Amino acid sequence: MNRRPLIVLLAAIAWSQLFSGPSVLGQSFSGQAFSGQAFSGQSSSGQSSSGQPPASGQAPAPAPQSSPQSPATPAPAGSSANSSQANGLQNDVANARKAKALLDAAIQALGGEAYLNLRTRQEEGRTYSFYHGNPTSNGVLFWRFVEYPDKERIEVTKERDVAYLYVGNKGYEITYKGAHPMETKDLNDYLRRRKFSLETVLHTWINDPTVALFYNGLALAGNQPAEQVTLINAKNEAVDLYFDAETHLPLKKKISWRDPVDRQRNVEEELWDNYRLVQGVMTPYGFTRYYNTDMQSQRFVSNASYSQSLNPAMFDPNSGYNPNKPPGKH
Repeated sequence: MNRRPLIVLLAAIAWSQLFSGPSVLGQSFSGQAFSGQAFSGQSSSGQSSSGQPPASGQAPAPAPQSSPQSPATPAPAGSSANSSQANGLQNDVANARKAKALLDAAIQALGGEAYLNLRTRQEEGRTYSFYHGNPTSNGVLFWRFVEYPDKERIEVTKERDVAYLYVGNKGYEITYKGAHPMETKDLNDYLRRRKFSLETVLHTWINDPTVALFYNGLALAGNQPAEQVTLINAKNEAVDLYFDAETHLPLKKKISWRDPVDRQRNVEEELWDNYRLVQGVMTPYGFTRYYNTDMQSQRFVSNASYSQSLNPAMFDPNSGYNPNKPPGKH
């Protein structure tokens, strides 16, 4: 099924139906009623209604007069196509409603208003990188700080003397030599992941009337039974989300994109597991990223917290912020 041609129409019609009462599409696109009355022809053979010829010497009995009848209303041109289109649109609206209901259930499972109102996020733990599915190290300690919607700082090594900073659409690598702009490819990879992140989708995409929602039914996320939803924005960019069939917690996200250099299509997947309740928010303590089916990185969280006040100097590449100094000493 070619879904994209319906997006413009669904954006104008189906979106309003997601939050209203029963659909009225059937009334808008139903064909005209037909009388169901057949045409009644008359006999041209001169025979009576009994089918017997008249007696010899008698004038033929006059043919019985039928009451005048209106011709049956002809079917309007294209009415069958309109009816099929109406049925198709009704099915799409019902499907979109089911997708929206699952997304709403996922938000509630994550914590509802507590999840939607997050301002900051802090995590620490150990992260691993892989090359062609093989680990490249024994793991590195990390500290991650997020100030929504577009600030993030990741500190690595035991001394926390290397940091990766993202502010808006800019990225920096910070070492003992100071801050330096991030390589373009690395920055673009990060910005793409942020654009299609679970937080962005559940906070922004689902409230955008130009985004089409599709419920795809049961699927597998890793080895777990899940329900799948696809979201497609006005630029024809798609995100596949997989939710636990029982708890509705997010299990997996998948996107595909075409490399601007070699024009090859790539697939990125992120999986979440080991959920724990932190300050009213269900938090995944396990995270795995795949790139074209190869494991790319893993992250294991040991501690997490939300909505804590963060030092503004953390997000200033030129502040000289040192996480090992007491606050106010930068």
